[in-house]
Amino acid sequence: MTPLAVKNAKPGRHADGGGLHLLVKESGARSWVYRFMLKGKARDVGLGAAGPGGVSLANARDLAAVLRLKVKAGTDPLAERQQQAAEAVAAAQKATIAGITFKAVAERYIAANEGGWRNDKHRQQWRNTLANYVYPVMGDLPVGDIGTAHVLQILEAIWTEKPETASRVRGRIETVLDAAKARGYRDGDNPARWRGHIAQILPARSRLTRGHHRAMPYADVPAFMAKLRDRQATSALALEFVILTAARTNEVLGATWAEVELDKGLWTIPGARMKAGKEHRVPLSPRAGEILQAVKPLGKDSLFPSDVGGKLSSMAMTMLLRRMDADCTVHGFRSSFRDWAAECTAYAHEVCEMALAHTIGNKSEAAYRRGDLFEKRRRLMGEWAIYCAHDGVAAATVTPIRRSGV
Repeated sequence: MTPLAVKNAKPGRHADGGGLHLLVKESGARSWVYRFMLKGKARDVGLGAAGPGGVSLANARDLAAVLRLKVKAGTDPLAERQQQAAEAVAAAQKATIAGITFKAVAERYIAANEGGWRNDKHRQQWRNTLANYVYPVMGDLPVGDIGTAHVLQILEAIWTEKPETASRVRGRIETVLDAAKARGYRDGDNPARWRGHIAQILPARSRLTRGHHRAMPYADVPAFMAKLRDRQATSALALEFVILTAARTNEVLGATWAEVELDKGLWTIPGARMKAGKEHRVPLSPRAGEILQAVKPLGKDSLFPSDVGGKLSSMAMTMLLRRMDADCTVHGFRSSFRDWAAECTAYAHEVCEMALAHTIGNKSEAAYRRGDLFEKRRRLMGEWAIYCAHDGVAAATVTPIRRSGV
């Protein structure tokens, strides 16, 4: 062929020799193709467009000559080109992944999942713990490069001093890295996993005393309650209500009057505010009802409002305990109640557990249990209120209650 023949060629395939062909389409588009035989099969490899701005006849012949040598050596030019293309795509993907940081994956995970989280506090805790403890160490690192050393650098700094926070941070790192692996941003085992990995390096939270909520011995509760009733602050009433109901702090502080039926002695906590995500009915003892009557004139939507507006802060009760020199936490009173119920009453295990809104661990039992043992729990909480009203002397010599039929 000549350059002029290339320019004037009609639609069809035109051979130049040595396997080089010119393909001309009906539209007039022209391209070079090298045809070769390998293992008894004819195959075509494109060499580019022909004509002005494309591959010239001379260059096309040079390219075909190179391919002929490869075929003679047993190399499939088409397979080689496909491999090169795949490697180029892989390299581009690797370069892209190398630019994806832990922080980017974490924020994407939060944005995708926070709609299903129970409350604003949980969402804020996710962001705060990552911002305070994780991002300074590995927020800007490629998520695919994060290893055990990075995870330990974060955890070892807070594992002993802040075991609960550290445990949550570890879990959140593990979740983000799992999400990164699911999206193809990293390979291999998760360096933040606990079982069989971090557990072999750091002690379990249960072995760190600071990880427990310090509880007041139940024998000391009546004397403490007597001192507490001498205080008139809203925080004191809120703390007494927490103790009498054995509820969690956030359940009490988030409570509104719409959840309470004073005439029935009933407080119904919606599932959205419960740890287990299920509605929980709380029987109110006479003293718990008196506390609500005392705060009702405050005229606020929250049962225990703050003086500056909104609901009472959890720190208000914590600071009150410190002022009273109580070596315990607010949450620890749930343990005080549970110990009292186990040692001083004959109520069944499930009645005491339901009073604490604990889920039933046995799946078979949970599947068959439909009631919430409310009337038995009402009697239990009534007896707890009576016990809490005893003075210190009576509490020290209290005789365990052993009743039948409860």
